[in-house]
Amino acid sequence: MNPLRTTTWGEGDRIAVLLHGMMGSAQQYHRVGPALADRGYRAIGVDLPGHGNSPTAESDLATWAVAVAASVPANPALAIGQSLGGVVLAAALPALQPARAVYVDIPLTAPASSPQTAADLTAKFAAARAGRTVEALRRTKPTWSDTDREVEAAAAKQFDIPTAVALELAYTEHPPFTPDVLIHAAPSRYVTPTRAAELRTLGFDVRAIPDADHTIWYSQFAEFLSALDEVVANDT
Repeated sequence: MNPLRTTTWGEGDRIAVLLHGMMGSAQQYHRVGPALADRGYRAIGVDLPGHGNSPTAESDLATWAVAVAASVPANPALAIGQSLGGVVLAAALPALQPARAVYVDIPLTAPASSPQTAADLTAKFAAARAGRTVEALRRTKPTWSDTDREVEAAAAKQFDIPTAVALELAYTEHPPFTPDVLIHAAPSRYVTPTRAAELRTLGFDVRAIPDADHTIWYSQFAEFLSALDEVVANDT
């Protein structure tokens, strides 16, 4: 696979790698990246395969993980993965080896078995992409900023459906993970209270942000950054 496209905020050797969710792009971090740069990081947002300006790739999760690891410096100080980006981050851990891994609003479990076919998935993604316009997001995401909506609508136009379908069909189990940090919305469609408790017993630092969107910093930006600051402060 050709190198993935990246967007960088800040300078220096203290690296933060940022991985976005399904149908998004590195621009999902348009506020988080600069905020991390202000904190001394060189924040690198990655366009995942078939997203943003990265090449398409009808392949599996392992291939995506290799592509991510090859596109950013190894051993970053911080890696953040939201939703799909969190799954890719877990798969990339052996090669990437971040000092801290922060998963955002994902349960870190295997996907539920589903009889969906390629045709089913293609129709689902096509409908989701068609409905992800600025006008639709203004109705359904009132807590987002206009820039958030514009970023997501632009990313939807760039989203490659066959790449996503191939990944979904190949994704049958969650990659192993090393317990670290999970930040989730409360309530969350994806992280139930039971699963949050289970992750705590596995050694995760689990942090809930009330009234947050799935992309937490779109609706609760200050609260998300505060949680990150606490994570980093605990390392010093």
